[in-house]
Amino acid sequence: MTDVAVEKMSFETAMAELDQVVGKLERGDVALEDSISLYERGAKLKAHCEAKLKDAEEKVEKISVGGDGQATATTPVEGL
Repeated sequence: MTDVAVEKMSFETAMAELDQVVGKLERGDVALEDSISLYERGAKLKAHCEAKLKDAEEKVEKISVGGDGQATATTPVEGL
């Protein structure tokens, strides 16, 4: 794990650290106080990853393709 601020992490970095946190908590080989700190860090990482995913989903566009196979237009994804 790193001491990097969660808000500055990329999605991939945050997911990798979240995976490490979950692994340590599942193994149960950390002291209670460390478990609490790990859980809090994991909650921040999870929220950050969810926000990054939501941002990415909002940027996804449906591409319309013409008869010649070329992109003709884009429209926002339905439901966002």
